[in-house]
Amino acid sequence: MSEKNHLVNKDSELNVNKVDDTIERMSDDRLDSILSNFEEFKGYLATRVQVGEKLGLNEEALAQAAEKVAGYLAKKEEPKNREEKLLKELWLVGDKEQRHQLAHLLVRMVQTKKK
Repeated sequence: MSEKNHLVNKDSELNVNKVDDTIERMSDDRLDSILSNFEEFKGYLATRVQVGEKLGLNEEALAQAAEKVAGYLAKKEEPKNREEKLLKELWLVGDKEQRHQLAHLLVRMVQTKKK
């Protein structure tokens, strides 16, 4: 796969516009597996945050990516458990700044989980 298909380029710069493409390349079974259980979702997110940190992404860049993922999920996926339903409802009632803060909280939640 060429670099143009990756979220993070060789200079550790994040291209949040590629989040949708990255999620859409994921198989339906894999996406369903991640979203069917909230603990699985948090684990998946924690792993991605760790990868981002190893690539040198700061918390703001991680939150921007989380915000893009959350927006995608809110638009295109039905919640599969009550935690996801709550997150979707919070996302939908929040304004742009509140959604960004929620993305920061999601990143911090999974960073705390790994410690």
